[in-house]
Amino acid sequence: MTDPHTALYSPLKTRLQLASCAMMWGCRLLLLVLPVALATYWCSASDAALVLGAHLPTNAVAQPLADWQRIVAALIAAVPLALLLFGLRQAGRCFQMFSRGQVFTLQAARLLGSFAAWVAWAALASLLADSAISSLLTLGNPPAQRHLSVAIGSEQLLLLFFAGMVWLMASVITQGHSLAEDNEGFV
Repeated sequence: MTDPHTALYSPLKTRLQLASCAMMWGCRLLLLVLPVALATYWCSASDAALVLGAHLPTNAVAQPLADWQRIVAALIAAVPLALLLFGLRQAGRCFQMFSRGQVFTLQAARLLGSFAAWVAWAALASLLADSAISSLLTLGNPPAQRHLSVAIGSEQLLLLFFAGMVWLMASVITQGHSLAEDNEGFV
């Protein structure tokens, strides 16, 4: 006769492993798609869209943007994205462990903590990148008409909050693992 707890646990375990596998592949897909999306945006967006994206008034740029401005701005915008991609790589590795049934391990907790750290760094870097991009886009303006935009948006605050939550979860898993090891010593 089968244990009823095992019968209930097995489908849940399978669903969690399938969901983890899907998330792993989602992270891998984002690692490919996000850099292409960034390059496409900076190559194809209108000057007005780029100016608005830099938190500047629509009339902030006196002349059309030069190609070098778009390239350098894209490279600056790529820094926070690269940090986020490092985090997604860690998350993908963590989901891979979950899909194999390796859930409450120190390695999984470390990967979650690393993911949280990379996301936090990406959020902080985006604050600096946005300001640098606003200056760069108005660099062709006469000296008295250049701009520096400093904006802290809900996007960065939510990313920092999310990173803090994931870091805390990873810390709880690490603490739980340490307690489990201590308890094994008494058995």
